[in-house]
Amino acid sequence: MLRTLNAAAARRWADLALALLTAERDAIDRINVFPVADGDTGTNLLQTARSAVAALDESDCHTLGGVLRELARGALAGASGNSGMLLSQFLRGLADQVPEEAADADGALFRDALRGAEERARRAVAEPAPGTFLSVLGEAVAAAPESQRLDVVVRAVTRAAVKALAATREQLPALSAAGVVDAGGRGLVVVLDALHAVVCDGERVAPDAPAAGGGDPGEHGSRYEYEVMYLLADTDSERVGRLREALLGLGDCVSVVGDGAGAFAVHVHCDDIGAAIEAGIEVGRPHRIKVVRFVAQQEEVSRRTAVLACAPDAVLGDLFAAEGAEVLIGGAGLSADRIRDAVCATGAVHVIVLPNDAELARRAEQAAGQAVDAGHDVVVLPTASPVQGLAALAVHDPGRRRSDDQVAMAEAAAATRRGELCIADAEALTWVGRCRPGDVLGFVDGEVVLIHDDLAGAARELLDRMLATGGELVTALLHEQVPESLPEQLEEYLRRTHPEVELVCYPGGQLGARLMFGVE
Repeated sequence: MLRTLNAAAARRWADLALALLTAERDAIDRINVFPVADGDTGTNLLQTARSAVAALDESDCHTLGGVLRELARGALAGASGNSGMLLSQFLRGLADQVPEEAADADGALFRDALRGAEERARRAVAEPAPGTFLSVLGEAVAAAPESQRLDVVVRAVTRAAVKALAATREQLPALSAAGVVDAGGRGLVVVLDALHAVVCDGERVAPDAPAAGGGDPGEHGSRYEYEVMYLLADTDSERVGRLREALLGLGDCVSVVGDGAGAFAVHVHCDDIGAAIEAGIEVGRPHRIKVVRFVAQQEEVSRRTAVLACAPDAVLGDLFAAEGAEVLIGGAGLSADRIRDAVCATGAVHVIVLPNDAELARRAEQAAGQAVDAGHDVVVLPTASPVQGLAALAVHDPGRRRSDDQVAMAEAAAATRRGELCIADAEALTWVGRCRPGDVLGFVDGEVVLIHDDLAGAARELLDRMLATGGELVTALLHEQVPESLPEQLEEYLRRTHPEVELVCYPGGQLGARLMFGVE
């Protein structure tokens, strides 16, 4: 346990907070419904934290006060969105209460710093609402005990923040309707939980990342169309006050906050971009101007994750596309370069690749490594057959936490037993005897299990073998040369022998096999 917070510990806190915000960015983005459901709170917090840590890394601070000031300065310079503004002011409030020459802070000084952080953050919001970052911070600071021990103060504050975050669900109608906690409040809990881990020997008390909200991601919910942000220099407090009043007349979510050294960050939601920037020009020098159109941002968020399915031809490709996947035609002949190019062409940050062929999986992994170097986050699920790819895609849920979604898809693919019927083109010795050209070979999970002289008979026997260990759903993909009567024959056979099993048949175009089965 740490009894005091020093410069080294504060640096560890900043690094851990950045790592945790990186891990939770998507989860926080997906519960972002207030004040605007634009799905970027996690991203904004992460960008702000990155800027704070980058400023600290470039400095040569050896005191706690110096570290906090650099973090506050960097956070303000890179503050993005409402949540980023509040995080920057939280850090500035801490820095204001800790003398720059202070080597460390005990529980009493840190408690005072937290009170300063709350006051500074609250002043940054023109129209504060309950159930937000400020609510969580207020409850946390109020719970800080009168103790000299840092670990006692941090433990009480963090646990109070966790409890306050849970309460936000009932404090705002928008949160109640979506069934989520406040996204900005969750970000603050993550930051405090990182501090708790540094001070209390690695112990974390925050619950797992929250589930996604139930709102419509296409409805941002703001009365205004744009978010305008910029940094402001060459001004003073009096002129900044006039700017705040001017912005309140243009829109809402107004913040004009400073770093204590003459730099200010400006934020407003409005319809008149030019008027918001001109208001800044009248009182100082705006720079690093950023304008976001909420509808365009929502479209970008919806493209943040994509599934890329490999298919042998357009027939099977259309089947995957109908399930919401991006499709790459080519099958086992695809090169790593083509897969990489297709990953990049999705325009998504996170891409899940379904190779749908055992031989193609290795090249897909090579492509994933190349795409990662280009800035994409790529996961290749080991789908050895299109039937496994379809099973994985059936459980894909973009609204679920990304890591949980990938696990669910991988489990669905792994739980799908795959069977194939192929026509032998040469005489060969197999595990079940010698086959001759024209014989029908039955495979289960890549191993030959039967030889037959009739396709329909082989299909019935293969189904019996695969269903011997259980199954509720059979997915069948049929080569274009398969007789049109075969699906009806198989359905009738299963109705008599396995009435509990559902059969779904799809055209498979130019499959590498005459017929593929997937049993779930």
